[in-house]
Amino acid sequence: MKPWYSLCLLGVAAVLVFCAGCAGTSSPAATPVPTTPVVSETAATPSPTATPYPGALSLGADAPFGTGGKTGSARVYKADLMADYIWTSPSFNSPSEQRLTGEALETQKGYNTQKPSEGNAFLFVFVKLTDTGSDSIVAPSPAQFMVNYNGNNFQYRSLPGPDVSIGGVRGTQYDYRIGKGGVSGYILPGESNAADGFLIYEVPASIDLTKASMVITLDAQHTSAWQLG
Repeated sequence: MKPWYSLCLLGVAAVLVFCAGCAGTSSPAATPVPTTPVVSETAATPSPTATPYPGALSLGADAPFGTGGKTGSARVYKADLMADYIWTSPSFNSPSEQRLTGEALETQKGYNTQKPSEGNAFLFVFVKLTDTGSDSIVAPSPAQFMVNYNGNNFQYRSLPGPDVSIGGVRGTQYDYRIGKGGVSGYILPGESNAADGFLIYEVPASIDLTKASMVITLDAQHTSAWQLG
């Protein structure tokens, strides 16, 4: 064999070996990089907090209303929260009389225990309206007296009649001080003719009286509020 031919064979063999090495070599697999999942934290929505009625007066403060000779003064002077109350009435004190009205109660010697719905209590609010002018004035209807708390308005609950007496509570319900039926009436001039009484509301037992208010629409031009605690 000629020397140059042997050299050619060796060169071809070297090329084949080099190509085989290239074909058998692969790039190393990429190592996955661990990632930490991002958790989106949503802040809890705070519960609304009860706030006093804007511009509410303190208990015992007077609010004038009316014009000309027809003027008056309103006052909210007391508020009591009661889990229940006991009442009696000469015209509603026997089981037979109650059956005639369609509302039989558990009468015990003429006394009845009034209980609110579960989770509620009774709020007694005492008000006084005086005619400060020279002419008689139309008394605000009890429907114009609302308790405002935490954005909600509560309307009063009327007693069965004007002769109802409540244990531990002095006075007469306001609506029976301003006319027969308790829905309308007049107030005559003078302190002695003032309509002084209470109104009853069923409210949440957890109510915070420092943030509850009595709001009265006294006439078309005057609305006043009183903080109850």
